Amino acid sequence: MFCLDFARSVPRRGHHGHVRVALVAESFLPHANGVTHSLMRVIEHLTQQGHEAIVITPDPRGGHGPVRYGVAPVVRLPSVGWPGYPEVRVSVATVGRVTRILEDFTPDVVHLASPLMLGWTAVRAAAALNLPTVAIYQTEVPSYAARYHAPWGEQLLWNRVRDLHSLADVTLVPSTHAHDQLAHHGVPRLSRWGRGVDTRRFDPRRRDHDLRARWAPAGEAIVGYVGRLAPEKRVEHLALLARLRGARLVIVGDGPSRGELEQALPDAVFTGFLGGDALATAMASFDTFVHCGDLETFCQTIQEAHASGVPVVAPRRGGPVDLVEEGVTGYLYDPDRPEEFFARVQSVVDDAEWRDRAGAHARDAVRDRTWDRICDQLMGYYEEAIDTRRGAPGHGMALGASA
Repeated sequence: MFCLDFARSVPRRGHHGHVRVALVAESFLPHANGVTHSLMRVIEHLTQQGHEAIVITPDPRGGHGPVRYGVAPVVRLPSVGWPGYPEVRVSVATVGRVTRILEDFTPDVVHLASPLMLGWTAVRAAAALNLPTVAIYQTEVPSYAARYHAPWGEQLLWNRVRDLHSLADVTLVPSTHAHDQLAHHGVPRLSRWGRGVDTRRFDPRRRDHDLRARWAPAGEAIVGYVGRLAPEKRVEHLALLARLRGARLVIVGDGPSRGELEQALPDAVFTGFLGGDALATAMASFDTFVHCGDLETFCQTIQEAHASGVPVVAPRRGGPVDLVEEGVTGYLYDPDRPEEFFARVQSVVDDAEWRDRAGAHARDAVRDRTWDRICDQLMGYYEEAIDTRRGAPGHGMALGASA
């Protein structure tokens, strides 16, 4: 049995008081993605505010990863690779195993980060212990099924999403589209929670003229993409940009579709994965940022582009609809009409004056979206879940029995 010997010498919690948070994540460091990024910011906030936390996550491929991040020790659970994608880990831990970890840590609230497999295990364990739960809907996994040639799995996955989030005390969604989508599938107790952006790291002043000269020695406008190169991102639409006039395409990221894209875009610059300051410098050195994935519940890279003073062209579906102000900070296009994508990008490439104006508006639009403010909101949702659970005697036992 895994045992954590945490002394509990403080009050259970009070308004703005000490809180113990169990963070259950489908993935965490060293795997870099949007879920990991958000969790790191949340843990940093909990650390700064003097709270306590623990991360419960599948063991990464190869078994390596940090044993602690900030205030939070990291508990790794046995996992297997997703068929065909061994780097994507799926926990095989039982409800009993997760229940024992939660019993040892005695959290005030359980935070379920983009829950699906481990999240389903953890939400049942929390319900059996009558622990408050806040579920963060972050990835439109059911819709990935068709992109990966398994359309039969889509409804099964939506059923899992509905059942899982129905057990949570609060479900937080990042966008209007995500709210409407989950409401349509019968998920109750929905609230809106966005994402912060680091405007100190993502800053127009990081624009690197030497880098731009290497990318586009003839002075072309630089059109940049940042993200995973995979079918769910519809990166095949990037191949249309080979016909752009007066532009050089720079693709930042890696994934299973990279080889096909390199063949389709022989003149594009492929940087591979970039992080930290290198990513911020690359982003600020773009003239426009493009995104072609239509399954984004939020799309953090749009905020990072805007913070870098870069206008955006993105699909008119999902998170981008809330983030891009049409004609002011960028343009949206019909994701089912890829030619419209090309036309929008070409129009931006051709209008340097508009790009300058839009970049300034973009930076201003995200100036106040700090992670401190976003995490303060999250703490309020933790309080709401705790109050909901305490105000409903027997609620947890009923949930546990049904699980």
